[in-house]
Amino acid sequence: MKSITFNPRANGLSFWKAGLLLVLLSGVCAMARANTTVPAPTQDHPIILKGAVIYPVAYPPIEGAQILFENGKIAAVGKRIKVPKNAEIIDVSGKRIYPGLISPNSLAGLVEIGAVRATRDFTEVGDINPNARAERAVNPDSEIFPVTRANGVLMVNTVPSAGAKGLIAGTSALMKLDGWTWEQMVVKAPVGLHIKWPVRVSGGASVFTRRAAYSPGTKDEEKKYKKSLRKLEESFANARAYLKGVENASEKPETDVRWEAMIPFLKKEAPVFVHANRLEEIRAAVHWAEEEDVRLVIVGGQDAWRAGDLLREKNVAVIVSPVMALPLRRWEAYDTPYSNPAKLHESGVLFAIANKGNRGDAAHERNLPYQAAMAAAYGLPKEEALKAITINAAKILGVEDRLGSLEAGKDATLIVTDGDPLEIRTHVEMAFIDGRAIDLSSRHTELYEKYQEKYRQLKSE
Repeated sequence: MKSITFNPRANGLSFWKAGLLLVLLSGVCAMARANTTVPAPTQDHPIILKGAVIYPVAYPPIEGAQILFENGKIAAVGKRIKVPKNAEIIDVSGKRIYPGLISPNSLAGLVEIGAVRATRDFTEVGDINPNARAERAVNPDSEIFPVTRANGVLMVNTVPSAGAKGLIAGTSALMKLDGWTWEQMVVKAPVGLHIKWPVRVSGGASVFTRRAAYSPGTKDEEKKYKKSLRKLEESFANARAYLKGVENASEKPETDVRWEAMIPFLKKEAPVFVHANRLEEIRAAVHWAEEEDVRLVIVGGQDAWRAGDLLREKNVAVIVSPVMALPLRRWEAYDTPYSNPAKLHESGVLFAIANKGNRGDAAHERNLPYQAAMAAAYGLPKEEALKAITINAAKILGVEDRLGSLEAGKDATLIVTDGDPLEIRTHVEMAFIDGRAIDLSSRHTELYEKYQEKYRQLKSE
């Protein structure tokens, strides 16, 4: 075999640049490792969990209850249920059973390490990309998934990003966090079309540039804002014209994948998710959605509490993303974001709670229950905080007939805990997705066990 010697100078590289290149390449390879957990096989026999306090969410808790699931579906919930002959009975006395938690706004699966370009696949080139489908870019081997589900978050709505200058990002997909391929992981796709609402202020929405971000924009910025709105309106007009041509033509016209992808949303078969935070943006989005006759969901919504009456009147749901945030304005109370969900609840607005949903937050999806816990600490009833990451999220994502509560006929996607999942000291001891027992080990548990052994060995020397 002919040996090959790497000569950096022959390739026009200095030795220090070649070394740097090798370090970067080895770093990317190390960070790109797949998670080692094995997806669970299909449920092949009935399972009964008995003795726990069951929190169905749809109705009050049941003490000392049983839950039976078979073929991936919940068959019965209650104190007395008929036991199939071949059922596996698991005693979980003293534990609690909850529906699997749902994260409604996430980049999990589309990014592994935010600082490494090769692991990021959440944004398409261009500003109008309704045909971009998030599920097709999801990495089933992401290290983020085992860590996330270990804290009870078993479903995520994976959302494409519009980028710095984008408008229509594409469609999101609700994914279960276990499976060999993205096809196996999809629960529902598309869930909704995602739009980043244009802003007419300087500096976007960065909390680190308060003066620029929340002061009136310049004339040039006002022009950019109006141009973006026109482009958005033109895109929907083009899509409607395409739909009309498809419906009225004797022969199907040449397919345009962008406008074809928008048809379900024009027909109101699925919602349009508008990412907006400030009151001005939220009001503008509501007015726009009414004119376009589309179903609207606000994502972000830090000022949503200020528009509570409008949102209730127009039947607009909100995904508060996140609760743990800094106030938008210097003069606002520090707890303004924390009390946002409580005020929305008082206004009668349907809402869910999510993490921040950006690339830096994807690795922290496991903290979803603590976003809800913060809302509970600042006025939101605790049972409503739980609903915000279970049944309310399911309703907004259009899967309330399958997920979000523990009821007969729904998917057997649930967690067994030793306490309240909103409490940081609580451990998730068991998890099931579609009745399949999920491996709760992760990179975190591997490192924990490794360094436990390290100090055991050092102590014994």
